[in-house]
Amino acid sequence: MRLLITGGAGYIGGHIVKELRGSNHELVVVDNMEKGNEKNLFPENTFIQGNIQDDTVLEKVFSKKVDAVFHFAAWKGAGESMTAPEIYSLNNLNGSIKLLTSMAANGCKYFIFSSSAAVYGSPEYLPVDEQHPLHPENYYGYTKLCIEENLKWYDKLKGMRYAALRYFNAAGYDPDGIITGLEKTPANLLPIIMETACGMRKSFEIFGDDYDTPNGTCIRDYIHVTDLARAHLLSLDYIMKTDSSITINLGSEKGYSVKEMIAMAETVAGKTIPHKISGRRPGDPGKMFASSAKAKKLLNWKPEFSDSKTILTTMWNVYGNL
Repeated sequence: MRLLITGGAGYIGGHIVKELRGSNHELVVVDNMEKGNEKNLFPENTFIQGNIQDDTVLEKVFSKKVDAVFHFAAWKGAGESMTAPEIYSLNNLNGSIKLLTSMAANGCKYFIFSSSAAVYGSPEYLPVDEQHPLHPENYYGYTKLCIEENLKWYDKLKGMRYAALRYFNAAGYDPDGIITGLEKTPANLLPIIMETACGMRKSFEIFGDDYDTPNGTCIRDYIHVTDLARAHLLSLDYIMKTDSSITINLGSEKGYSVKEMIAMAETVAGKTIPHKISGRRPGDPGKMFASSAKAKKLLNWKPEFSDSKTILTTMWNVYGNL
C-alpha cells in the first residue's frame, strides 16, 4: 500500500514512520518542518516539504493512489490555542478539511486521526472512557472534536473509514534509539522536565500543589509514544478488515502525579532538577486517566513501555546525550 503520513517528521509522526519501516508499504511523508525535525526523516521514504493546505502539495501527494492517511499535521498547544485560536482554526481545522476533501476526490478510503483526550474536558468520572461527555475546555480540544464530527459525516456520506485515537499524554522516546529528534517548543510537562535536567532551561513551574491528590499535585495518564505508534498500525488493520470506523482512547490506565514524575526523572538523570511551585492554571483537573478497555478488546493492544521509569529513561537517553 501507499501510505501518507502528514507531520511525519514530528515527534509522534516520526515514531509512526519508524514503526511502519520494513512493512513493505510505500511511505510518503509531508511536513512543512515548522515543528518537524530532520533527524526524524528516513532516506528511503518519499519526503515532500510543504503544507497540506497547499494545493500543489496535495496534487503531488495524490498524483499516485494513496491507500491510507495517518494525520499528525496539527498544532497542539492547549494554552496557546486560547490566545491564538485563529492559528488553530487555520492549521487544525482548515488543514484537515483540505486533506479530507483531497482524499474523497482521489478515492482514498482510510484515515487514522491523531485526536486527544482534550475532547473530554474535566472528568466527570474516572477512569475516562469513550462514553464520557465531550466538553473541551480549550480551543485545541474543540478543533479535535470538530474534526471527529466531520469524520462521522465523511464515513456516512463518502464511505470513508476512520480511527479517531484519543491520546492522553504522549511521552517517551523510541527504545531502539532510532528516533532522536527533539520536539520544538514543547508545552507538555515531561519534555520541559528533560530540558531543565539537561540545562536547556534554568527551572520550570509546578502549577498548583493543593489538589485533592496524595501529594497535592495533578495526576495524569502518560502513554509511551511507541505504544501509541503500535496502536495506530493496529487501528489501520482493524478498519480495513472490518470496514468500520472506531473511536478509542489510548492511555496507560495509570496515573502519575507531577511530583512523582519529577522524582523519577531525578533518579533517572542522577541529579536534582530545579523547579518552583506556582498557582493553579484554569481548567487543570486534579486527576485525569483513561480507560483503554476498548482498545484492548478491539485491537488486542496493550501498552508495554508506559511505566514512568521506562518513559523517562528513554527520554533521558536522548536529552542526556545532547
